[in-house]
Amino acid sequence: MKKEFLEMISVAKMNGMRRMSVACPHQSSVILSAVRARKEGLADPFFIGDKDIILSIAAEEGIDLSDFIIIDSKDDQASCDLAVEMTAKGETDFVMKGLVDTSAILKSYLKPEFEMRTDKLISHVAIFNPDSYEKMLFVTDASMNISPNLDQKRQIIDNAVSVARSLGVIKPKVAALAAIEKVNPKMKETVEAYELQKMYENGLIRNAIVAGPLALDNAILAKAAKIKNIDSPVAGHADIMMVPNIEMGNILYKAFAFSFPEGHAGVIVGGRKPIVLTSRSDGEGSKYNSIALAKFLVDQAEFAENSTFDHSA
Repeated sequence: MKKEFLEMISVAKMNGMRRMSVACPHQSSVILSAVRARKEGLADPFFIGDKDIILSIAAEEGIDLSDFIIIDSKDDQASCDLAVEMTAKGETDFVMKGLVDTSAILKSYLKPEFEMRTDKLISHVAIFNPDSYEKMLFVTDASMNISPNLDQKRQIIDNAVSVARSLGVIKPKVAALAAIEKVNPKMKETVEAYELQKMYENGLIRNAIVAGPLALDNAILAKAAKIKNIDSPVAGHADIMMVPNIEMGNILYKAFAFSFPEGHAGVIVGGRKPIVLTSRSDGEGSKYNSIALAKFLVDQAEFAENSTFDHSA
């Protein structure tokens, strides 16, 4: 993994453990990652789901859960509701999705009574650590917004930029992806990608450099950008790849996940607290990384909230 990502995990282990509600931990990779997170000082998990299934998986893996909190809940949606409610009440600090549909955990998270929404758009940010690339790659949005409009895309970029900056990427290079790198009025994705670039140029997107439309190859391969005579500081050197819709995001996420199985993480951001959200087919390593990222973001948010400045100085 990249140095910056390893540093994030190291920092996340500081300042004591957080509490994490785990919805439907009916999968060995979920339980193993949560147990590892507690062992390494990241998070104390509260397992919420079918106790018989949880204990059966633990027995198969040789894990003793006798000193872990397990809340028996036979209904998946009720388990998600309780996991989010505990975080909403401050009983836990963030939520982790287990073996359950993403729609189920999001349905709970978006319930008005839990007040987890803020004035920001909620979106998914994934981080990958490809060996062949010079730095971390952020992908957004692969799991939350189905077909975002132009302003929602701007907000998705803002969320990803915030995550990237928290990991030390001071001015991320954002590639607004499309099938081609030229604007074609018949291809809405290319038009909106160019509009996002104009938003950046007009100061509506800050703390980043945005270019679009860019195809995947010329976003991350300098050689491809050179062949196509693309003159942009983003081309060939993107930090963040913003996809036009959930279909492209999901395909890109899973293609990268299978290529770099232990070197990625995924979270939902934009709400009051993050959700650890990876694919159910992801392994223990990526789920552990995601717990570390969520814990890191919670710590960072609390630090920023508690920081005071003398503006009269």
